[in-house]
Amino acid sequence: KPAFITEFFTWTSPLAKTVRDNPALVERFELFIAGLEVANAYSELNDPIEQEARFTKQLEVEEELPKKIDKDFVTSLEYGMPPAAGLGIGIDRLVMILLNQPSIRDVILFPLLKPLEGTD
Repeated sequence: KPAFITEFFTWTSPLAKTVRDNPALVERFELFIAGLEVANAYSELNDPIEQEARFTKQLEVEEELPKKIDKDFVTSLEYGMPPAAGLGIGIDRLVMILLNQPSIRDVILFPLLKPLEGTD
């Protein structure tokens, strides 16, 4: 049975647009089928001021991230970005579920990366 997770805190998704009525949340969802994440999507944040503030906040709390803000990205937002959204689908995972296969290795789309028989 598929499940959509739809309420993500803003701090977890610094590139996603905030929910209009609740700035603590972002416009994002993830789709899970059979316990596997199959899709991830969100509306793109296109406000350069808010984006730079989020990048700055992220640098303050995330120790493992590079200590540099992507100024080129923020500058490009200043020129204007129309409303946009993106969706990423795990094709291998989706095929694995549709074909009822126990392992993603059985359906991987790039067979040159698939291990030889008996090498697991």
